Amino acid sequence: MNSLIDSFWRAAAYCLHPRVIGLSLLPLLICGVLAFGFMFFFWEGAIASVRATLESWLLVESLLRWLDSFGLQSFRSVLANIVVLAGVLPVVILLSLLLVALCMTPAIVRLVAERRFPLLEKKRGGTLAQSVAASLGATLLALVLIVLSMPLWLVPPLVMVLPPLIWGWLTYRVFGFDVLAEHASADERRALLKAHRVPLLTMGVMCGYLGAVPSLVWAVSGVAGVIFAPLTVLVAIWLYTLVFAFSTAWFTHYALAALQAQRAGEPVVISEVLPGA
Repeated sequence: MNSLIDSFWRAAAYCLHPRVIGLSLLPLLICGVLAFGFMFFFWEGAIASVRATLESWLLVESLLRWLDSFGLQSFRSVLANIVVLAGVLPVVILLSLLLVALCMTPAIVRLVAERRFPLLEKKRGGTLAQSVAASLGATLLALVLIVLSMPLWLVPPLVMVLPPLIWGWLTYRVFGFDVLAEHASADERRALLKAHRVPLLTMGVMCGYLGAVPSLVWAVSGVAGVIFAPLTVLVAIWLYTLVFAFSTAWFTHYALAALQAQRAGEPVVISEVLPGA
């Protein structure tokens, strides 16, 4: 528990480092360009398609007419926007996570290693191709779990539990591999992830709940957030980037400290030099 808390505060301090702040701009730029490209080319078409689909459903149309009778005509105009944004948001989260893993994680690992673990041997047990494959595989599985669990989100307690659990598992899988890829051998990585599975998964779930914080941008902004969707999306992307950067630093501090302790506890093998050899 002490190592969990210690690595937490160290990660929070590292997020204020100028290099980390500067690194967060690259995923923001890439993800922002892609998001604005989608809005420029497909936004109006997506909204029109969703609006036509909603109006073709008698139950939805009856509900909208009932809301109109209470003077809530504005809800009809923004409902399609809300549905499209709800579909775009998980993609933005996953894209932000992957961009942080690819663009920021190696630099943050190097920064932490240089400043705190300069003598830790690099055994390079993971390659970039393995990292990308592991990240994409975990992301696809997380998407499947999200889609399958969506009906359960209608149950109030579960909507507060299932999404953070899925994001937490994904964060644990992605960063658990990436932060150890350079310093640990494949065997060391597997042993460490097995021995520290519970605290690492706990960290992932806590990061999953932290990942829900940017969603407050939509909740607080309300209808204005839908109207000014490009700006709101940009702010949300930056917040997601910072949350995942913090997650990277947290996993790095904890995992490298655990790796150092694991190696310190290993028996020292002394090669005996035979006489006359």
